[in-house]
Amino acid sequence: MPNRPAIKIIQNRHFLTTTPEKSIRAVAAHMRDNREGAVLVVAPDDGHLLGICTERDLAFKALAAGLDANTTPVRSIMTANPQTVGPEKPFGHALHLMHEGGFRHLPVVLSDGRPIGVLSARDALGLEAFHFFKELGQREVLTEIL
Repeated sequence: MPNRPAIKIIQNRHFLTTTPEKSIRAVAAHMRDNREGAVLVVAPDDGHLLGICTERDLAFKALAAGLDANTTPVRSIMTANPQTVGPEKPFGHALHLMHEGGFRHLPVVLSDGRPIGVLSARDALGLEAFHFFKELGQREVLTEIL
């Protein structure tokens, strides 16, 4: 899985987008309703990526700061110009970027800047589960032999 291209991880997966003028309350509700931890903020004219708004942004930059969620636009709290990865980059590379940058979501964008999905640190859990069950199977074989 670490060598699989990012596109293989995100293919056929829904991701959220919004425009920069939406209120942080509307964005938070959109995230809640779709059970997603991040939304990509895109330009209304051409759809290129402007930023990302995560649960952390909502908590630390809006709630903790006492901003009015009804009137404050998401562009005020989003992480502008976030780190991104291209669709053909290996998932392991994306995980490295997330670890080094201290973030949990990484937009996958085309060369023209339009997003096609979001990788999440949670995606790595699938890899860990795979290795866990593989190791568990090996241990069972060893137990039978011994």
